[in-house]
Amino acid sequence: MVLTQRSHVRRPTLEDVARQSGVSKSTVSRVINGEARVRAEVVDRVRRVISELGYVPNQGARQLVTHRTNAVSVVAAQPENRLFLDPFFDLLLRGIRRELALHGAQAVLLFLEEPDDYARVADYLGGGHVDGAILFSLRPGDRLAEIVDRLGLPAVFGGRPLLRDGDPVRPGQARVDGDNRGGARLAVQHLVALGRRRIATVTGPYDQENSAADRLAGYRDVLRDAGSPPLVERADYTRQGGADAMAALLDRHPGLDAVFVASDLMASGALQTLRERGRRVPEDVAVVGFDDLTSIAETTDPPLTTVHQDTEEMGRLMARLLLTLRDTPGGSPERSPDRTPGGAPDRTPGGAPAGSSVIVPTRLVRRASA
Repeated sequence: MVLTQRSHVRRPTLEDVARQSGVSKSTVSRVINGEARVRAEVVDRVRRVISELGYVPNQGARQLVTHRTNAVSVVAAQPENRLFLDPFFDLLLRGIRRELALHGAQAVLLFLEEPDDYARVADYLGGGHVDGAILFSLRPGDRLAEIVDRLGLPAVFGGRPLLRDGDPVRPGQARVDGDNRGGARLAVQHLVALGRRRIATVTGPYDQENSAADRLAGYRDVLRDAGSPPLVERADYTRQGGADAMAALLDRHPGLDAVFVASDLMASGALQTLRERGRRVPEDVAVVGFDDLTSIAETTDPPLTTVHQDTEEMGRLMARLLLTLRDTPGGSPERSPDRTPGGAPDRTPGGAPAGSSVIVPTRLVRRASA
């Protein structure tokens, strides 16, 4: 039997990079850690040598120096099966992952489904495994908001959860939200302009952040100005919930001629019910949704008029803000006031975070349903 000796290729070291670059080890470390005290030409030379040698920094040693894990927890207060059935969350997560990847970071997805999950998630967040947390679908007063505050962990909230004293943002924290109230006004104003006078709405759950409440408020704003009575049915941001809510509205208000549905997923269910009840869309009942999820809005029958918000960009903004909080001395960028409904946004979606609150603007996308 012949034994072959396995050869071991020596991994390039920090010293190798420094020697070939003609700089000190500390300079190489500063380049790797992204510090600003290195001339651009030196940065380029060191990075070129790193690429040529195939040098991979020791992540454990890097953590000791930078106190960073380059990992971010994404915590969803949603059942796992429901989360992945909703295209909205898929786009949101895609934006988060893509932005983190640009900065060499990764997302760790955690779910809150049962009361016992809070202790498990709190232990993980407090264990030094992540640099911060992105949290969404929290209910008003959710304990997780208090947990991240107590841990002093940088945190970005998706939506507008109610925290202490009604203040949605504290030092070291930020939020990203769509203009829910303004977008709802756009939807209902469009229906009024079409001559519709008995306009109903299917809302989301009132205990999920404040998006449902804000969209309902925008609906009421316009109907109050138009002098029309509100016709409201609550649902749960699911397709079946939208179908059931539409059936309940038709039973109570058979003469309704339009409906603003607070999500595209619910709107797809509402359209199904209208079709089953023999109501023509838009001739008998005009329908407007919210989110502009093209996988839904462009494939419904008829295609759905809806309020557009850039969901993937919202995810990118959450990740970008979280990394800014992590890298900012004191843990918080300069704060900017929330935008008032109908006012100018703090920052356009493509821009860098302006402060601790970013409200993403909305616009109406007209298709055949209204």
